[in-house]
Amino acid sequence: MTNGNQPPAACLIGWPAAHSRSPLIHHYWLRTLGIAGGYVIEAVPPDEFKDFIFRLSLRGFVGANVTLPHKEQALALSKPDARARAVGAANTLWFADGELCSTNTDVEGFINNLDASTPGWDIAEDALVLGAGGASRAVVFGLRERGIKRIHLANRTLARAGALADQFGASVVPVAWDALGDILPRASLMVNTTSLGMKGLPPLDIDVGRLPPHAVVADLVYVPLDTPLLAAARARGLKTADGLGMLLHQAVRGFELWFGQRPEVTAELRALVEADLTNT
Repeated sequence: MTNGNQPPAACLIGWPAAHSRSPLIHHYWLRTLGIAGGYVIEAVPPDEFKDFIFRLSLRGFVGANVTLPHKEQALALSKPDARARAVGAANTLWFADGELCSTNTDVEGFINNLDASTPGWDIAEDALVLGAGGASRAVVFGLRERGIKRIHLANRTLARAGALADQFGASVVPVAWDALGDILPRASLMVNTTSLGMKGLPPLDIDVGRLPPHAVVADLVYVPLDTPLLAAARARGLKTADGLGMLLHQAVRGFELWFGQRPEVTAELRALVEADLTNT
């Protein structure tokens, strides 16, 4: 779907076009796999997004990543798969038989990072997910898809957790934030999808000492890379999965759809992105 003999290119569409690690990740894979291609950031305001998407291939793009505030609009303007529909947002676009398709790779980014960082995590019967926003939807969908029996969903606003739980069925149970103490001792997996613990924001005030000794703790925050939550979990000897791992793993499928080869998340790539995070 590119113009003439131009090598395939993909882009990240956002507004504003904030600093993103996506170009660094995709250029690394293009270089290491020896593929002629490109990946650029496109700043597109909301009122121009529809036109930009409809002319995506005419602009020379084989697909795109979509970030805030366009994810819901991207879903509506494309043919979404089950994951994008369930999450209610699309972050990856590509063409199949001339049709613009979409998915949400946060689901597999989260799950594949857990598999790589903490193999065996899925023996958990009870999981605790903190937060009820868009990232939480992707996490809950992935956990249900993997067969986790009970997912306790905690949010400061209980009604919001309840509304999300209602969409996913009886295996997802809303929990009041002040009732977390009752859930922690039986949660074999705890996932933070809130922004608490992010640089410049208050830490997540959770006593990881209440978790069972075999528990896995995952944090979607990756700035800072070592959040207070992960540091506390590791100090207690718990297995952890960080937000950078999810960021890297969620990029894999888009690259494969656009450029035809499935890349790997390597230690070298992780070190490259870590260095970039440290320098910003």
